[in-house]
Amino acid sequence: MQHRSEVEAADALNQTYKQLRAEIGKVIIGQEDVVKFVLISIFSNGHCLLVGVPGLAKTLLVQTVSQALHLDFKRIQFTPDLMPSDIIGSEILGEDRHFKFIPGPVFSNIILADEINRTPPKTQAALLEAMQEKAVTAAGITHKLAQPFFVLATQNPIEQEGTYPLPEAQLDRFMFNVSLDYPSFQEELQVVKNTTGGQQAKVEPILNAEQIIYFQQLVKNIPVADNVLEYAVKLVAKTRPGSEFAPAHVKRLLNWGAGPRASQFLILGAKCHAVISGKYSPDIEDVRAIAKPILRHRIVRSYHAEADGLTTDDIIEQLF
Repeated sequence: MQHRSEVEAADALNQTYKQLRAEIGKVIIGQEDVVKFVLISIFSNGHCLLVGVPGLAKTLLVQTVSQALHLDFKRIQFTPDLMPSDIIGSEILGEDRHFKFIPGPVFSNIILADEINRTPPKTQAALLEAMQEKAVTAAGITHKLAQPFFVLATQNPIEQEGTYPLPEAQLDRFMFNVSLDYPSFQEELQVVKNTTGGQQAKVEPILNAEQIIYFQQLVKNIPVADNVLEYAVKLVAKTRPGSEFAPAHVKRLLNWGAGPRASQFLILGAKCHAVISGKYSPDIEDVRAIAKPILRHRIVRSYHAEADGLTTDDIIEQLF
């Protein structure tokens, strides 16, 4: 896929994004922002955490995205008895008396980690190592994962009984934390109409793995003005109660701020957001457009914030 110039390549990504939205929209009604953030995280080579009550079509969304992107898709249902080897694979003794590695479901392009907070830390860590290293180690041998590799994990925010919340350091591996809401009345009517009739919408593949890797590289190469870089880094610094940039209310409302990964993701995400919005370089608006799902899971509220009934989103809003 050789485009004559960066500008044409950016235009191609913009067109591709519109086609993807149209294909995914055949099956997924509404959820505009959710689809946008999932696609941005794929093109930025990040991972995505979807938080929402059951029945909001999280699994369907991931399946639909993988069909439109023409990628291999595996779903892993996280349960309290899931073992690390159930994800990464295991060594078995073959007939020739030699051990051979049988790859687990993580050897796929898109992984849906369903209810990731239902499984003990050891199993969570196995998936998170794969996310970070894009490889898994079994019996001392490292096996590279297929590229592109993308994890979409879901979490149900309601039942906290019998769950193992992801530690902050592990949440930090996710580029976005996207919250799903109930559909509007009109959207729900449409969903029910589409899903209870005989016709099933067919999703056509728009991209392949090679093209996705090409676009991921393109997003990385997009230039960013210094003032936008400074804005992003300062925005993240404002979330740290000990920082010189932190406003007085942050010192009171937050116990813990976001790390440098947040700044990296803000810039990467802003680059991608700019291109899909028809621009060739991100501005401050692009940083703001993606700031909430990037910062949401990286800041920890103090008891003052909880007492005042402030959500993390309210606090991020105040930072703008």
